[in-house]
Amino acid sequence: MGNVFLAKSNGEIVVEHTKKLIQNFEKLIELYPNIEVDKRLLLLACIYHDLGKINAKFQYKVSNEKRKSLLKEKYEIDLKKNEIPHGILSTAFINSNELLKENFDKEDIKILAHSVALHHERDISEIEDEDFKEEIKKMEFELNDFETELTSLENIYFEIIKEIYGEIKKYSIFKREDDNFKIKKLSKKYYKLNDRIYSEKMYTKKEEALEIFKKYVMLKGLLNKIDYAASSYTTIEEKNDFLEIKMEKFLEDVLRKDNPKNDWNALQKFMKQHKDENMVVVAQTGYGKTEAGLLWIGNNKGFFTLPLRVAINAIYDRIVKNIVRENVEKRIGLLHSDFREYYTEKNSKENKLLKNEELSEYINRTKQFSLPLTICTIDQLFDFVFRAPGFELKVATLSYSKVVIDEIQMYSADLLAYLIYGLKYITDFGGKFAIMTATLPGIVTYLLEKEGVKFVTTEPFTNDKKRHSLKVMEENINAEFIKEKYRNNKILVVCNTVKKAKEIYENLDIPKEELNLIHSRFIKRDRTNKEKEITEFANPKRFREDIKNRREKEGYQENGVWIGTQVLEASLDLDFDILITELSDLNGLFQRMGRCFRNREKVDEEYNCFVFTKECSGIKGAKAIIDKEIHEKSESVLLKVDGIISEAQKLDLINSVYSYESLKDTKYFNKVTDNIKYLKKYIVEYEKTKSEVQKIFRNIASYDVIPKIIYEENFEEINRNVEILKEKMKGLLENDKRKLRIRKIEARGELNKFKVTIPDFEYRKLEKSKKNEIEKVKINDYEELVVVNCGYSYEKGFEVVQGEEEDNFF
Repeated sequence: MGNVFLAKSNGEIVVEHTKKLIQNFEKLIELYPNIEVDKRLLLLACIYHDLGKINAKFQYKVSNEKRKSLLKEKYEIDLKKNEIPHGILSTAFINSNELLKENFDKEDIKILAHSVALHHERDISEIEDEDFKEEIKKMEFELNDFETELTSLENIYFEIIKEIYGEIKKYSIFKREDDNFKIKKLSKKYYKLNDRIYSEKMYTKKEEALEIFKKYVMLKGLLNKIDYAASSYTTIEEKNDFLEIKMEKFLEDVLRKDNPKNDWNALQKFMKQHKDENMVVVAQTGYGKTEAGLLWIGNNKGFFTLPLRVAINAIYDRIVKNIVRENVEKRIGLLHSDFREYYTEKNSKENKLLKNEELSEYINRTKQFSLPLTICTIDQLFDFVFRAPGFELKVATLSYSKVVIDEIQMYSADLLAYLIYGLKYITDFGGKFAIMTATLPGIVTYLLEKEGVKFVTTEPFTNDKKRHSLKVMEENINAEFIKEKYRNNKILVVCNTVKKAKEIYENLDIPKEELNLIHSRFIKRDRTNKEKEITEFANPKRFREDIKNRREKEGYQENGVWIGTQVLEASLDLDFDILITELSDLNGLFQRMGRCFRNREKVDEEYNCFVFTKECSGIKGAKAIIDKEIHEKSESVLLKVDGIISEAQKLDLINSVYSYESLKDTKYFNKVTDNIKYLKKYIVEYEKTKSEVQKIFRNIASYDVIPKIIYEENFEEINRNVEILKEKMKGLLENDKRKLRIRKIEARGELNKFKVTIPDFEYRKLEKSKKNEIEKVKINDYEELVVVNCGYSYEKGFEVVQGEEEDNFF
């Protein structure tokens, strides 16, 4: 083999790859010198992690055909036997005896060995100990050709350690015998096959086990982060040296544009003053929570989370446009399940501002958590609470990060439990969080305190502006009432389910050109168009003289009724004249009220919000989407309201419904606490797979389908994109591979525009129905398009065929 040992099939050799890890290590320590990890162990892990790749079987796997023939001639390579993962073989290079003499203890070496052995998660259940020993012996033949590299890596180690800690005594990090390098299977007290380090195992004291586990999570997590960045040729971390300056520039250029006396408001100043602490703050809609969150993050690594993708996209766009402005691809990222498609679509609209290689690098930086600021959904971060294999990277990254949780009241009992436990976990590792919300369920602070999480809070940030006058209607929501209120104005109707929204739409007797429906059962293309239409129709800025004049010139229709579901609660910036809604719960109601008189003040005595409390959809039945007890408590307190309601009064009502005292005996509260208990006491690390965790965390019980009518109307475009996805990477040059990856992302984004998400129970019902045919179009071994013969229109969206009952779904 000579001294060329490949690390990858693209020709990169082991020592080159290892040096990239060392560079990433230095960059990480430079940017975040206070990371809670033993830097000596981390550097050793970087050096040891891939040395097992010098084994002949691995070299055969990554070689071209010519080199494979040479290897087969030189070595007895038994391809029928299971390959021993290189990480496990790399442990044979650890010089445990020497490390023990140099201020490393037994547990340090154990943590190091497990981090190296398991830096890639592989199924090794069928590997025998004898095979392990045999493969190490075979590797000894390669050491003569690898001595120069090992000497070089050892010298680099001591150069860097000297820079960090000052002058230290040199010793051998590799085993030697008579001045020759040797390798030997590591003692089982440090590592044995199928062994793991757990938070509660193998130790008599729980505290001792937990401390060792935390050290292991940090070491393995940072090794993974360093290694993945090197493998994807991505900078491990981009420096945040811009956000504080950009925020001050935003204050000068935007907020003080019309009034030089404008300054950060009370909330924003409070967050800025307490940026070294965990925060829980309540602030009414329109109080500048996004800017407050960014001021709290400052020049640190930050994650900004929101519940809905459309809201995330909007905030990302706003921060890019108004605050970050330049060098976007090195400063801010967007992370949710469709972020690649969003990047490519946005780049296309901006006339290919980023070239293919730059766009690929941007995607990699985002995916690897390398950017200073990331706007994301919580499932991208908090799925670590189930501690599936590989979870360590997220925890280690969050240990030196700040996380903003926006609009926490929108999360279900399950997700709330994951958040509470996740925030406890993050703070235990050194990370910080800020919960910022328009309405705060009292049980959130109770549960955080119960978990021993320390945070700063204060009185809610509200103003005296009276925006809403509320009338409680103790009857069913109905089309007749809506028609009575429709007088050359803008009315928003919000129902709890798609079924109820469609019923109102069909029964409302007003001109169809003035009536619109929006919910979750439209294909993505139509949903996006409808979101643009409703946002423009109810634009809160339409009262500005310049915008008002433009709308008049362009002949905008300024009256109409939009009927929707819970998708409207916190995703779009809207300002309607009247809100008519079913009661879901108090949080949901106040979110809906935020879409009416968003920034305007109520100057007359007329009601502008009507909430119907009887026979509300989505409450009853096995598929109920709203908690019945909270609904009833919400109804009870609302009966005392009639007329103008201030922001302070809203928060008082929220406190009365969602306090610990109010909810402690409810099924909702028990579900939250039971889930926290489950995560703490019954989850065993590494028990669940990543895919299992994704399904649990995202509560994936749905299918993406293409209605047949849409498939037939757009067949050529769909087929063209399917063919792009079928193209093979094999044999392409790296630049051509990069181009094809971007084309595939674009193609997948184009196909997604024709898909609608339907719940699992709906899909199963369609499978059984004789009236609905399901056709599957294969793309590859992992993907297929599901085409459903169902009703579909731009006006009403997805519909089951006549005679099939449609279930509740928002």
